[in-house]
Amino acid sequence: MEGIEKRLQALGLRLPPAPKPQGSYVPAVRTGNLVYVAGQLPMRDGQLIHKGKVGRDLDVGAAQDAARICFLNALAALGFAGVHPDQVTRVVRLGGFVQCVDGFSDQPKVVNGASDLCQAIFGDKGLHARAAVGVNALPLDAAVEIDAIFEVGP
Repeated sequence: MEGIEKRLQALGLRLPPAPKPQGSYVPAVRTGNLVYVAGQLPMRDGQLIHKGKVGRDLDVGAAQDAARICFLNALAALGFAGVHPDQVTRVVRLGGFVQCVDGFSDQPKVVNGASDLCQAIFGDKGLHARAAVGVNALPLDAAVEIDAIFEVGP
């Protein structure tokens, strides 16, 4: 079993199959030693988990779970660029988009779901730059979307 898979198992998680794109794009592109992963939704086994607006349809805790699922899908999407998560040398940046009601201002708390999982998996290599943005709508009515930039080795 690979290193990342062992860490995930210790956290009670597993690397999911990479979700199929929901549009006309590729899920991940490698250029040099960077892999850009397109926005990932909280999909599990082909089903959207956690939909609707945070602050109306979901609370912060459920939205944090959505962000964790998105991050796991981002790790799985590395495979589209021919990269295994064990090749990650640094998580450079996460972008978090939270579909929320007007006046909701806890987007950073929601995206912490992804950030905290990232650091639990990668340790210091998981400390990253980040954006946490509130939006009016997301594809498929997803509550959260996470994109990522990973630095990778051979």
